[in-house]
Amino acid sequence: MIFVEMVGILAAIGTTSSFIPQAYRVFKTKKTEDLSLGMFLLFCGGTIFWIIYGVLIRSFPVVLANCVTFIMAFYILMMKIRHK
Repeated sequence: MIFVEMVGILAAIGTTSSFIPQAYRVFKTKKTEDLSLGMFLLFCGGTIFWIIYGVLIRSFPVVLANCVTFIMAFYILMMKIRHK
């Protein structure tokens, strides 16, 4: 079970950290015109379901990674809407 949890943690780190450069760029430049509104709407919705799924299966890596990812994606989404 430890190996499985480690794989989950590594997957969570990899996918969650992939949003850091985009969120940082939006924060610095306030430019979002090249980002897809539809993609971020769908992605935020999907991460909410991943969080629910993680809670239901009691998987800390799934819940934590998707909470952090949701925060970054939701920030980008709000900036996209705000600067449209």
